[in-house]
Amino acid sequence: MNAVVTRNVETVPINYEKIEHTLAQSRRCDASQVREILTKALALKGLEPEEMAVLMNLSDPGLLNELFATARRVKEEIYGKRLVLFAPLYISNLCGNECLYCAFRAGNKALRRRALTQAEIARETELIIRQGHKRILLVAGEAYPAEEGFDYILKAIATIYDTKVGPGEVRRVNANVAPLTLDQFRQLKAAGIGTYQLFQETYHREVYSRVHVAGRKRDYDWRISAFDRAMEAGIDDVGMGVLFGLADWRFEILALMQHIRHLEEKFGVGPHTISVPRIEPALGAPLAGRPPQSVSDIDFLKIVAILRISVPYTGIIMSTRESPAIRRETFALGVSQISAGSRTNPGGYEEGEGEATEQFALGDHRPLDEVVRDVAELGYIPSFCTACYRLGRTGQDFMDLAKPGEIKHHCDPNALSTFQEYLCDYASGPTRQAGEARIQAAMGEMDPRGRQIAEKLVTKVRIGGRDVFV
Repeated sequence: MNAVVTRNVETVPINYEKIEHTLAQSRRCDASQVREILTKALALKGLEPEEMAVLMNLSDPGLLNELFATARRVKEEIYGKRLVLFAPLYISNLCGNECLYCAFRAGNKALRRRALTQAEIARETELIIRQGHKRILLVAGEAYPAEEGFDYILKAIATIYDTKVGPGEVRRVNANVAPLTLDQFRQLKAAGIGTYQLFQETYHREVYSRVHVAGRKRDYDWRISAFDRAMEAGIDDVGMGVLFGLADWRFEILALMQHIRHLEEKFGVGPHTISVPRIEPALGAPLAGRPPQSVSDIDFLKIVAILRISVPYTGIIMSTRESPAIRRETFALGVSQISAGSRTNPGGYEEGEGEATEQFALGDHRPLDEVVRDVAELGYIPSFCTACYRLGRTGQDFMDLAKPGEIKHHCDPNALSTFQEYLCDYASGPTRQAGEARIQAAMGEMDPRGRQIAEKLVTKVRIGGRDVFV
């Protein structure tokens, strides 16, 4: 077993005693208390941990329906019917860690290791663009080709941005890579990334040490302090998450909230997004097939709903780990971003899914076109917008527009214009028909100001304009 890598870092304080006390005190609640909390949530000011803990214990079907209805109202008030779409691009499955739940773990002899060349990264990007995507989440195992080191990531970002296919291009690259030094985060910022994403996996130190048995990732404090370094380096959009199934989900949510409050107090703004993955089966990772604290479907829906009303202005990301049916249910409860047409193996867009190289099994195998049509027919607007990132509406600037409700005057028209781009350039006949109907219906639901802006942008796209936004 490798020794833990020690560093002089200021860790993020997670108060375990407070979490345990909060959970213990919340075990008894009545309907009137629950309804008071849900009424407070509708003010869009968020919830306190004690209030969240009360909602975690809900089992009464009627009260659960009230929780879900509240989450739907909060979601629609802030995000409307928009769902942002993206694709992950796995460029490498090289890794020096032993994470017992992950197929990429260093000791997994069943996994075929691969780091894409820059030419292969360009080809994967081209195929993602041909689907119709405008934003990519770059994902790499927590080790890089020895001859390149961290430069490999910077070169990959440049390659993705440089790849153009007809009218298509990637307009935003987010990155999910290992925790970095302050200087490396500055380089990542200079490379033009949008959001830096990292999962703590579990906030429970004891569980963390049991499932991360070797490699640099054993250093809990180095990982949990990564967002501090990222924000100090100027990256004001960060995305955090928990891998649900390792520890009690109730503990994880309250610890996550403490991490969020830490960032808000220190930097004035919390995470741009929260991801909510559940453990899925993975080749050569037996623990993934029998999660220590598995999360039921109903508890998973509660997680999404409680997060939505507790941090109402933070995006919630749903990946293709989940089945189409579960994904559909979460759209209404709070999810604002989804991946689609995904592959979790390096080279997967060129070669197809490959168990010998993928990180975990997918739950939603549908191509982007089918997902877009499904989303539109459900009454949502598939959005490929990247305007905020390129106009500097990130971090606190984004929140300053979001909290008074002004961001909708930008996001709603931009969502429709990018959706129209997709319909013109990439959609199949049935998807275009469903999409055009959805755009017309959405315009009819907008206020006069928003409708006028949206009609102008959509008309520009229909007569040949591209990348138009406000």
